[in-house]
Amino acid sequence: MAVFGIFSKDKKEKLDKGLEKTKESVFKKLSRAVAGKSKVDEDILDDLEEILISSDVGVDTTLKIIDRIEKRVAEEKYFGADELNSILKEEIAALLEENQSSDATMDFSRPNGVPYVIMVVGVNGVGKTTTIGKLAYQFHQMGKKVYLGAADTFRAAAVDQLVIWGERVGVPVVKQKMGSDPASVAFDTVKSAIKNNADVVIIDTAGRLHNKVNLMNELSKIKNVMQKVIHDAPHEVLLVLDGSTGQNAFEQAKQFTIATEVTALALTKLDGTAKGGVVIGISDQFKIPVKYIGIGEGIADLQFFNKHEFVDSLFSK
Repeated sequence: MAVFGIFSKDKKEKLDKGLEKTKESVFKKLSRAVAGKSKVDEDILDDLEEILISSDVGVDTTLKIIDRIEKRVAEEKYFGADELNSILKEEIAALLEENQSSDATMDFSRPNGVPYVIMVVGVNGVGKTTTIGKLAYQFHQMGKKVYLGAADTFRAAAVDQLVIWGERVGVPVVKQKMGSDPASVAFDTVKSAIKNNADVVIIDTAGRLHNKVNLMNELSKIKNVMQKVIHDAPHEVLLVLDGSTGQNAFEQAKQFTIATEVTALALTKLDGTAKGGVVIGISDQFKIPVKYIGIGEGIADLQFFNKHEFVDSLFSK
């Protein structure tokens, strides 16, 4: 059994550093809000609401968190302003737990030598191809045989970028000429992977949202063609979102979940933004597991999302 995502001290330190901008933004504002206050009152809760929304937690999720804190204030006899950090941490952790965000392990073993197939979707510019390359690196480091499929055949740059990642990681990339049928590329990739006893297949797809019907049809066709080879493929549909875009990430998640059945999320570029709260909001609103987070540009800076470690890093002093 191959398990991916066990946390190490090095990973935790990278996560702490990657969330610094979000942490600094939230807690500087929170410190100002509670300065000189002996207890949590309506003004502090109003300030907290504004802080969470400005960190792109999202309005609905923010109101849910505020409501939970208000109930605790009403139930507990004394609730000092200096306790707000720990109460907020507890409520966010509880929210992620209730949403069944992904745990810190994943089993990629498959019966009868059938590879685990991941179809990756997302708009251009969110770090989709880079995320694929980093995933391939991590699986390769685990000793897994990985095949990449360049099914974003509408952009030469996308194919070229995936080929570069393949060479860098040391894994094969299946491609066709520009403008080829993306489903044909996916079919060839899965067939080649089976023939060569691969463990994991990652399929890149075109990142266009201008026409939901076309997008839906294209992704459905890719799925249907792969299922001629592996009846339950893809085993995961991974939507990649740019965490630094905040509310745009929410909108993209909404559009892609309409277009296809998304089973997992990857949020990239969290190290370059103060909008890390988007992880909490998207997990809550879409009830889809956040499985990967990008917290740096290095090849090993894509981490399997561990909700406990994430909340701990977000609130560490």
